[in-house]
Amino acid sequence: MQTQVHGHEVIAMMLEATAPFTRESLLAAIHNQFGADTRFYTCSAEGLSAAELITFLEERGKFMPAGDGFQFNRGQMCQH
Repeated sequence: MQTQVHGHEVIAMMLEATAPFTRESLLAAIHNQFGADTRFYTCSAEGLSAAELITFLEERGKFMPAGDGFQFNRGQMCQH
C-alpha cells in the first residue's frame, strides 16, 4: 500500500529548516523525510508525487525567494 502524506507535513518540514531550499534540495529533503514513493494530498489535490507537490505549492504562491533559493511564505499558510 502506498503511503499518503498531507502537504502540511512538507510545509512543517520547510518551516523547521534553517536554510532556504532550491527545487532540487527540497525534492531530496522530501524523499529523505517521507520516502521516494510517498504520494501527497492537499485540500484540493491528491495522489501528487513530491515533484508535483512542489509545483502545486509554487503555483499557488506558497514560496518566496530567499538567498539562492526559496522558503515557505508564512503569509500564505492556510489556517486549517
